[in-house]
Amino acid sequence: MKKIQNVLITGCSTGIGRALAQELARRGCRVYATARRPEVLEDIASENLIPLRLDVLDRRSVEDALNTVVSEAGSIDMLINNAGVSSTAPAVEADFEQLKGLVDTNLTACIGITQAVFPHMAAQGYGRIVNVGSVVGELPAPFTATYCATKAAIHMFSDVLRMELLPFNIEVTTVQPAAVSTEIETRSATGVEMFGSADSRYQKYYAGIRKRFEGGEKVAMSAEDFAAQVAPKLLLSRAPRIVSGGGNNRLLRTLAKLPVSLRDWLLRKEYQLS
Repeated sequence: MKKIQNVLITGCSTGIGRALAQELARRGCRVYATARRPEVLEDIASENLIPLRLDVLDRRSVEDALNTVVSEAGSIDMLINNAGVSSTAPAVEADFEQLKGLVDTNLTACIGITQAVFPHMAAQGYGRIVNVGSVVGELPAPFTATYCATKAAIHMFSDVLRMELLPFNIEVTTVQPAAVSTEIETRSATGVEMFGSADSRYQKYYAGIRKRFEGGEKVAMSAEDFAAQVAPKLLLSRAPRIVSGGGNNRLLRTLAKLPVSLRDWLLRKEYQLS
């Protein structure tokens, strides 16, 4: 694999995407940090960090961004599919349209951008695709069922993609964060109050629902520390299959591998689902 020089990252307005853009730029990569509103990245822009407009749900926007990178930098050495959203709610009472949007952003857009970047990487004869999953793609976390499902799908998509892209010298890595402090958890709580009302069959479990996005700061790793931990592994001469890290990483991954009956009992107890 050639040395990684030009990197395109989706979802850089906050959190892991923003931190990875800064860390990879600091390590000498030319980073195209994308967001629907690239002006939010102007405060971190530099010679090596170029803000770029990209709406992951707009096919034309995706094509324009890729063409810009190729015309300016000459190649796309690494694509990091990071854009994602979450939602905290009991799956059976969650807003269906909101969940459709979550699936489109977390999974469908990842597939679409991967398809769009493939001709560029195949033509240049190499490339690396990094898909950001999550430890909850392996560990079922109550009240985030659809988010967990999309991350599990990202893991499987990456595993299949790795085999399919091998003939084209394109490598695939899955990043699986554990507890990382980002705005995604706070944003996931929008509208959660409805489950504390008498209109919800989950009213008596409302404290458990709130626990899904509250109190994690004590164990969460900062996005900056996570990026510093992950970036060197993404730049290795041979791409690792999985890169994991973040707060409580070992504990959560161990919990995911427990016998299902024990794992479910522990999680039900944690989220007060008696």
